[in-house]
Amino acid sequence: MESREEVEALEKLIGQLEGLHSEISQLAKKSPNDGLNKFKLKLVNKVIADGNALLQGGYRPFDDFELFEEDDLPTNSDVTMIISQYIEQSERFRSDNVLYDRSRYWYSINGAISDIPAKTPTKVGGEKK
Repeated sequence: MESREEVEALEKLIGQLEGLHSEISQLAKKSPNDGLNKFKLKLVNKVIADGNALLQGGYRPFDDFELFEEDDLPTNSDVTMIISQYIEQSERFRSDNVLYDRSRYWYSINGAISDIPAKTPTKVGGEKK
């Protein structure tokens, strides 16, 4: 990562993805084949667009996926599946940008340990020294 703002954007993205996943997966359990309404789809697409901008360098889940089409409403289960992939890749990106020092994990900015505390990495490659 290159800046504190990028770390903040990643933390925001992860929180939004997890919130959307929680809400939409409940809809998918009740009605997996129902289409997501346009209001929710607009929010989902905004978060996905932010994810596409942030998850560069091989971290985007699907190179050929940009956004859901508003004219062809995706099903609840389709949205849940895509959001799950974005959660996985966001966490891989986060884990790859976390370093261990002084008995704690910190975000790495431009390859150096920052003063921004981080959660323990959960994906392989998260502990760079």
